[in-house]
Amino acid sequence: MQNKSSILLIYTGGTIGMINDPITGELKSFDFKHMYDQIPELNRLPIEIDSISISKPIDSSEITTAHWINLVEILEENYAKYDGFVILHGSDTMAYTASALSFMIQGISKPIILTGSQLPIGTIRTDGKENLITAIEIAAQKDEHNQSIVQEVCVYFEYSLYRGNRSSKVSANQFEAFRSPNYPPLAVAGVTIEYDSNRLFRSQATSPTFWKKMETSVGLIKLFPGMPFEGYKSLFDVSLFKAIVIETFGSGNASSDPLFQSLITAYIQSGGLIINVSQCSSGSVRQGKYETSSFFQKAGVISGFDMTSEAALTKSMFVLSQKQSLDISKKLMQNSFCGEITVS
Repeated sequence: MQNKSSILLIYTGGTIGMINDPITGELKSFDFKHMYDQIPELNRLPIEIDSISISKPIDSSEITTAHWINLVEILEENYAKYDGFVILHGSDTMAYTASALSFMIQGISKPIILTGSQLPIGTIRTDGKENLITAIEIAAQKDEHNQSIVQEVCVYFEYSLYRGNRSSKVSANQFEAFRSPNYPPLAVAGVTIEYDSNRLFRSQATSPTFWKKMETSVGLIKLFPGMPFEGYKSLFDVSLFKAIVIETFGSGNASSDPLFQSLITAYIQSGGLIINVSQCSSGSVRQGKYETSSFFQKAGVISGFDMTSEAALTKSMFVLSQKQSLDISKKLMQNSFCGEITVS
């Protein structure tokens, strides 16, 4: 007989933790120490649940790399004590946090599930209860060998479990707020929770590593027709930005504007990294497929393949924080650490 699973619930802030003040009608955070009062269904789960909160819960728009490091510290301190972890997080930047944690915490054999909601937990029609209850169930579930079924950082939202570094928020007002455009769901929750075992990530590492540094000097450019590249020259200063993620057209294409190309050439020659990801919600960058992307290939721009922008940005922060040589950093960016890239 399996022992009762133990889960640590980590609250960072966000809509899911809000209830209406009965006097003022304003939304305010509720104390998750009293979560059984708000969500009595948790009493029926055969799971031991403890809760903890970051020192000052915040709106997810305020999330910084310092908060990611704080989460890594909390998870490292409690990793051996619990069978799984559920992080309650505002949905706006959840995909960034999930991607960052997937790189900062590697080699895990336990689930780290991020979830949240579009409506506060105290609202009658809230999606928060189902998201929270099912996320806890997933974090607690083990196989016949008493091993966690999920052993990676994930996002759970509205009946679907996604790999964290493959997810993006796609809707501001629908319950189905997240999608994983280039990788299918890891599980779908219906009458039962159906896992696709072939899609679940398994690390080859024998023990987890917890990385507590992130380099923040990373820029992001989204190309558009008629873009005035003169106004973007300061972004290509390697003393200010050590890496730039460029969201290009289609399968990695861009304008052949001479100034733009000269800025890229000089920046890379000065030691900067440029990562090419597509603006399209699905599909992969294929540098050199068209003439408009062949320059990137020749100049040394790194293909982001089918990474999301969130994954490309946070991976750049992670790789640069390791202070490796330029050549090694380029190779690391093109390696798939934890399933963020589809390896053909």
